[in-house]
Amino acid sequence: MLLRMSTTLLRTLREDPADAEVPSHRLLLRAGYIRRAAPGGYTWLPLGKLVLDRVTEIVRAELVAIGDQEVHFPALLPAEPYRTSGRWTEYGDDIFTLADRRGAEHLLAPTHEELAALLVKDLFTSYRDFPVTLFQIQTKFRDEARPRAGLLRGREFLMKDAYSFDLDESGLRAAYDRHREAYRRIFDRLGLDYTVVHAVSGAMGGSASEEFLAATPVGEDSYVGCTGCDYAANTEAVRTPVPPAGDPQAQPATEVHDTPETPTIASLVELANERRLAGRADWTAADTLKNVVLTVRRPGAETAELLVVGVPGDREVDLKRLAAALAPATVDIFDGWAAHPELVRGYLGPQVFDKLDIRYLVDPRIVPGTAWLTGANEPGRHATNVVCGRDFTPDGTVEAAEVRSGDPCPGCVTGRLTMRRGIEIGHIFQLGRRYTDAFAVDVLGPQGKPVRPTMGCYGIGVSRAVAAIAEQHHDERGLVWPAAVAPCDVHLVAAGKGAQLTAAVDLGAQLAAGGLRVLVDDRAGVSAGVKFTDAELIGIPRTVVVGRRLAEGYVELRDRATGERTDVPVERLAELVSSEVRRSVV
Repeated sequence: MLLRMSTTLLRTLREDPADAEVPSHRLLLRAGYIRRAAPGGYTWLPLGKLVLDRVTEIVRAELVAIGDQEVHFPALLPAEPYRTSGRWTEYGDDIFTLADRRGAEHLLAPTHEELAALLVKDLFTSYRDFPVTLFQIQTKFRDEARPRAGLLRGREFLMKDAYSFDLDESGLRAAYDRHREAYRRIFDRLGLDYTVVHAVSGAMGGSASEEFLAATPVGEDSYVGCTGCDYAANTEAVRTPVPPAGDPQAQPATEVHDTPETPTIASLVELANERRLAGRADWTAADTLKNVVLTVRRPGAETAELLVVGVPGDREVDLKRLAAALAPATVDIFDGWAAHPELVRGYLGPQVFDKLDIRYLVDPRIVPGTAWLTGANEPGRHATNVVCGRDFTPDGTVEAAEVRSGDPCPGCVTGRLTMRRGIEIGHIFQLGRRYTDAFAVDVLGPQGKPVRPTMGCYGIGVSRAVAAIAEQHHDERGLVWPAAVAPCDVHLVAAGKGAQLTAAVDLGAQLAAGGLRVLVDDRAGVSAGVKFTDAELIGIPRTVVVGRRLAEGYVELRDRATGERTDVPVERLAELVSSEVRRSVV
């Protein structure tokens, strides 16, 4: 393949676009890989499409290698299967919906579990047809409220989704493990630094799931690692170690104190120590019980219900963790204080929630026998020795408190968690029978009785992976593509005019004839400095400079990643570059 910059649809930008928030967005636009077409939608230009295709082919090759079969479902789907599964309402505003001219409702598919289950029901009748795994690489849609960060958070994106069907749980686990290892090979080949973390299943459902997160400071996902073991988890999936329970009756009696002007935890702790409440002068925020009022709306519900979440006062409620714990319900901060005078803002305590018939969920650290400094449900008053299991009984526990560096590891207990950020590039699920139950997918088993298959689901954000690679592989001058995904193997730059320009085109043709992917900067009237700047911005692994030493039979070979420069005889260029390409591409 030979591309000439004089004729290729490629326009580089000298300045960063005003709306580019993260390096991948900025550089992919500046280097001429993508162009914004609409909020959350991008046009792939020729170089960008080449990168996208190379990533796609690596993904496809590894899936085919483990026996997956490629299909292609429609993107425009009828609403009925999603109503049957419950996801029409669970997805809420996150999906694009529309009606055809006859008024029938449709959606633009976010994922295809329903269609995969229906296809298997349609075609498979016997246990002999299993196991089977189907996959597709297709454009998906999501109605993002605030599209941002270029390809990282768009409304339209390319995704690989695979669906495994097995007759029993051991088969599901084997399929899950096969895809887990295939994902490792894929992301290794893509040159990504990633971590596999425990995750929550969310609207997908299922019993277990893991995410593959590409490490980057601009990542939207927070996750943790452990200083003492290999535990890693998305913060939404972190489980809090539960302390031992005590005897609620062994605690001192509750006392109510005047605590004027203390609507915040900090002001309350300061006053409690000044006045030695309950005979103590060592109060900390961790000794207080913070009660946060929220509203929860279940899928399809017309009205929201009140929920109060109790967490130790040194923690904030993490709405993302709470939303994951309560999914598919949606959560919002409560703001209807005027309509609920029974809730005393700033002085709430759990002693009254049962009487008010308000659901109360607490952090797992709030166990029976623990005593707290918390609101007395009167303006300007708090209570000490409010004991869980004696003075209040929660309706359950919920993982809603923020996770922090230094927290104990739930895996090994002795280690400490460290906070990190990453981009979700893959997610795998053990779905179980949620969808085969919904559509009554049964086949004849070996004993002549019906058997209901169990499912796994395995997704990779293909277009997002391109952005993740760009996030991890760039420097202050531009992109630095790994050889396996670069749009071309070599970039030829004619530093001068006339003979040098002609020689660059001829060399490019020779290299392309030898099977290499070549980009030649043959633009007339463009200075060498601009060409070199563009070459570094575009980020192809090797640049060949056809310059002054051409008359002596030499060209200069530059390595984009290391900056190393070597003078190479023209007659050996094809051999040398071909050898480097073979070594660098996995």
